[in-house]
Amino acid sequence: MTKRAVLLANLGSPDQPDTPAVRRYLNQFLMDRYVIQLPWLLRRMIVSLFVLPKRPKDSAEAYRSVWLPEGSPLIVLSEKLQKALQAKIDLPVYLAMRYGNPSIESALLKIATDPSIDEVLYMPMYPHFADSTVTTSIVEAERVINKHKLSFKLNVLPPFYQDPQYIDALYQQSLPHLDGGFDHLVFSYHGLPESHITKRDPSGQHCLKQANCCQQPHEAHATCYRHQVMMTTKALTEKLGLTEDKYSVAFQSRLGRQIWLGPNTEDVLVSLAQKGVKKVMVVCPAFVTDCLETLEEIAMRGEEVFIAAGGESLTLIPCLNDHPAWVDVLADWSVK
Repeated sequence: MTKRAVLLANLGSPDQPDTPAVRRYLNQFLMDRYVIQLPWLLRRMIVSLFVLPKRPKDSAEAYRSVWLPEGSPLIVLSEKLQKALQAKIDLPVYLAMRYGNPSIESALLKIATDPSIDEVLYMPMYPHFADSTVTTSIVEAERVINKHKLSFKLNVLPPFYQDPQYIDALYQQSLPHLDGGFDHLVFSYHGLPESHITKRDPSGQHCLKQANCCQQPHEAHATCYRHQVMMTTKALTEKLGLTEDKYSVAFQSRLGRQIWLGPNTEDVLVSLAQKGVKKVMVVCPAFVTDCLETLEEIAMRGEEVFIAAGGESLTLIPCLNDHPAWVDVLADWSVK
């Protein structure tokens, strides 16, 4: 009988909220060929000359603003999810990060110490497909397995952007916050360069090149981040009963000079405030765990931007984290 282990994998975090640790983290993250999709030499020049000299200090300050006594919010909350899931199922549950610690390599080697395990259910904690999240995570896991000649099979959970169970967990997490009343709901998804989208389009003629490309059925949607976030938005707004005038879709966390998916979240917040919207809620479905991008970029900086433009309050709806409904979903997926 097959014995399975479950491995939850997320993006990662610096070990400490200081400049040296953030520099190491950013170097590992940005030198990934799936993140900055340029030849190695160009990537090295951009990272070394334009990012690492100044950004680590600024990012370290941002990390300090959200750091918990136990450590990085992403790591602490992921560990809580791991423990909650472990309490629900009889299978062993492990945790890994694509960058930083605990690494995917260390987690897989730890699993390999149990010779009875012959299958790993690998769960990249990304609802939507992107090479810079899903692909790089899978490639790294496969690299480790091949390098160390590990004998177990890797069974990968596919993106779950419109899975009814995922949507229902989002609904259960969001509804109590929305019941308090709001003027507008902003869906803020992590940004992605447009080139990452068009590069994945097998036809080369559909994504971002056709009107309403995300609504027109096409084979490219299997790996189209933009289409998938739109489907998540559609599913959740329908379940919440929101009309189109009550919500907006935006993209955050831009880096560099490439053309990124838009509109930009901060621009949307300013525009809403200028139109008289006073109470805005923000939900970030691309993140299943709260992290720097939600806690600092949205709940702190986003609020400052919104209020400065004339708004009164911005409330971040927490990510799924270890919400019981989300734990139940992962438990169900683990044993299927």
